[in-house]
Amino acid sequence: MTYQAPTPSALETMLDAVSFDKAGLVAAIAQQHDTGEVLMIAWMNRDALRETLQTGRVCYYSRSRQKLWRKGETSGQIQHLHEARLDCDADAVLVLVNQIGVACHTGRRSCFYRAFGTDGLLELTKPEIDPNQLYGHSHG
Repeated sequence: MTYQAPTPSALETMLDAVSFDKAGLVAAIAQQHDTGEVLMIAWMNRDALRETLQTGRVCYYSRSRQKLWRKGETSGQIQHLHEARLDCDADAVLVLVNQIGVACHTGRRSCFYRAFGTDGLLELTKPEIDPNQLYGHSHG
């Protein structure tokens, strides 16, 4: 299935249905469309969600940089939109994606690589790529 962008009028109606928080943001959970693997959570503002739905390439809002963050623009680890869904309270978005490469800035496929164990956090996966190769500097 190839992603089909909504018509401009439908897009605005859909964006109006989203319950953005006081900061103008909505939680966005990225999930691999075919395997169900949960990759990451980030934030979208109205412009990021609009761009994602218009272009089919996932865009988030970086709270630390206070600007739009096009997934993969610095790392090359792109997310192509397969489908976007709004939850029942309209305060969270699920983006079903085709993840190219790794999703996590630590070089792992998923940001959810640690499990709560009886003796502390358990590392479930190792990095697939060195973060230095992704960004040119180290991330924790």
